[in-house]
Amino acid sequence: MQACASRAPAPAVFPSAAPGRLLFFALAGSDGFGRSVAQVLGVDVAAHEEREFEDGEHKIRPLVPVAGADVYVLHSLHGGPLASANDKLCRLLFFIAALKDAGAARVTAVVPYLCYARKDRRTKPSDPVTTRYVAALFEAVGADAVVTLEVHNETAFENAFRCRAVALTSAPVLIAQVRQLVGAEPLAVVSPDLGGAKRADLFREALERAIGRPVGKAFVEKHRSGGVVSGDLFAGNVRDATCIVVDDLVSTGGTLVRAAHAALHGGAGCVIACVAHGLFMEGASEALADPAIRRIITTDTVPPFRLPAGAVRDKLDVASAAPLFAEAIRRLHGNEPLTDLNVF
Repeated sequence: MQACASRAPAPAVFPSAAPGRLLFFALAGSDGFGRSVAQVLGVDVAAHEEREFEDGEHKIRPLVPVAGADVYVLHSLHGGPLASANDKLCRLLFFIAALKDAGAARVTAVVPYLCYARKDRRTKPSDPVTTRYVAALFEAVGADAVVTLEVHNETAFENAFRCRAVALTSAPVLIAQVRQLVGAEPLAVVSPDLGGAKRADLFREALERAIGRPVGKAFVEKHRSGGVVSGDLFAGNVRDATCIVVDDLVSTGGTLVRAAHAALHGGAGCVIACVAHGLFMEGASEALADPAIRRIITTDTVPPFRLPAGAVRDKLDVASAAPLFAEAIRRLHGNEPLTDLNVF
């Protein structure tokens, strides 16, 4: 995909010495994942207050002193049963601003799932570039950095921000789970569309390093216009291989099922789907029940609360991304590099 931000970001670096003590907050709706990160990191989740008012407005503030601290605020910005993505984004932004007003030396937004990350370019005349607008909001409230996992387009994400923007890869988390499901059979990594080819190839290279043998690759042609998906080309040799279809997220599941059928038609032995974020929107439980997909691996950045008990739940493996985020926070606090981040 093509990066679309129209401004050059300033160099995004932290000060040479980490400020103050580390404080870690997890906002309501992300507190379960936050507790997992805090446990691995070896810190307590700092206390804060969130209040609802009758007209839908809300208030959020820290309940511990933050002056001079290096603060990390975790909130996964997916819509949920209690709050929309917009509500969660608003609360996170207001809390960052409150922390800066209270004297925090540095505030990092830790956003396991970043809303609006898919709308990172114009596909029609006068289209919004919403990723860039969200970046401007984080900058306006004083965020020093934003850390997320497996964005739709890493280049577009980084170019959208003036502050430091860190996109972690989900490959170490997902590959650890893949290794428990495969044996000595041939393996191939499949991109469900051309736009995800780079992500799939990086995943394939990481998988090769992890298992110490070659892994094949393939991709599926996909065009979307007006909600209609087309394209029949399948390129790659997957004969008798276990195919791993890699994507940043699953919404309704149609893209994954389409890629699985293409791989099986190309001679694959079976198909495993690997996605960082499992949104599982309406229709996913029916689509993904298709036996063309043997297993589905995702992380816990978005809890699978929309999936009922049944066929899809039975073949779903949820791998924890908490250790990855904990290590990233530890390194950021110590001003250590993230380029070689691989904690598994």
